[in-house]
Amino acid sequence: MASYLEHMALRVKDLDWHIRFFEEVFDMPVRMELGEAPNRKVWLHAGIQLNETIDYEGPEGRADHMGIMTEDVDEVLEKAYRLGVKELPQGHNWFTLPSGLCIEVIAGKRDVLKEIIEKKPWIE
Repeated sequence: MASYLEHMALRVKDLDWHIRFFEEVFDMPVRMELGEAPNRKVWLHAGIQLNETIDYEGPEGRADHMGIMTEDVDEVLEKAYRLGVKELPQGHNWFTLPSGLCIEVIAGKRDVLKEIIEKKPWIE
């Protein structure tokens, strides 16, 4: 049986900032949107779901970490650090967003990444 991570849902207060971050740094556009402010939900490429929760009192981005594979780690890290992320002790390819979400950037092969991104396994 083959399995993959279809999405990982995260609570965020500033949904627009997070959408901008993933679009600018990782070139992951929004593929689906539901709801209206202040309860919007968006799904990005690579299985990331962002839930706008401005009334939530707990920590945002509630997750251990998110591993994102990319063909150009250096370019991604340059863009991320320009947007003010903070490096973690695990290494330069690990950082946190202002919301507290921890991200690990992993090098991947271009042809494999392209094949994964082009797949549309959901029923329309």
